[in-house]
Amino acid sequence: MNFNLSFIPERSSKPRNAGVTMMMDKGLSINEVENFIQASGHLTDIVKFGFGTSFVTPDLEEKLKLYKEANIRPYFGGTLFEAFYARGMHEDYLRILDKYDLDLAEISDGSIIIPHDKKCELIHSMAKDRTVLSEVGSKDSGILISPNKWIKMMSTELEAGSWKVIAEGRESGTVGVFRPNGTAHTMLINKIIAKVKPEDILWEAPKKNQQVWFVKLFGAEVNLGNIAHNEMIPLECLRLGLRGDTFFEYLPEDYATRLKQVASEEEE
Repeated sequence: MNFNLSFIPERSSKPRNAGVTMMMDKGLSINEVENFIQASGHLTDIVKFGFGTSFVTPDLEEKLKLYKEANIRPYFGGTLFEAFYARGMHEDYLRILDKYDLDLAEISDGSIIIPHDKKCELIHSMAKDRTVLSEVGSKDSGILISPNKWIKMMSTELEAGSWKVIAEGRESGTVGVFRPNGTAHTMLINKIIAKVKPEDILWEAPKKNQQVWFVKLFGAEVNLGNIAHNEMIPLECLRLGLRGDTFFEYLPEDYATRLKQVASEEEE
């Protein structure tokens, strides 16, 4: 922090288990990564190479090295895992993780069918050697999953060894825990958090209105992912009540009574 300001919520420091922020790298250049680290590296816990971008990204090893040196944990998106798994190349995928010395891995089944027992076996096995994120929810907006099934899958995957379960939202923010218009499935989320600890969930929330919604519900220490590289500082301001959307979240109640702008009868 550059100066003192009262009523700012406390934030955990890296490495942290709560208030985790995941940036989604969809093809940044080396220069862009260097600039990103200079500007926002201190706010970034993990970086996901979105979907299969690591397959075609130039200078991949150099990019990974830059993130690691900045105390940011990079990993390959779950779609790449599914691409290897669908081709019967799971062992090859593990060798790829070893080749690039990645201690963080994602297991997902958003595009293909993996029996849930098998998915949990994969989580349990991979968690012996590395930290595992597992994603729940389909990337297809036409596939609806009941709240009870969300809860069961999240709970069993955490029991199998996942560090966090990722609630699917895609980079579009229009599937999984979100409606096609990008608003949150409030009833679904409320049912999930009644059974699964919120700190064990990383919510994909690429859109500002989604980030605002989660910060207002869970506070500054909510785990959020699929954040664009140029939205890390704006998100941190949302977390700290330093944007209009969350301005009064951490101020004493009488401040809002005295200071909050409301429409007057003349304006109406």
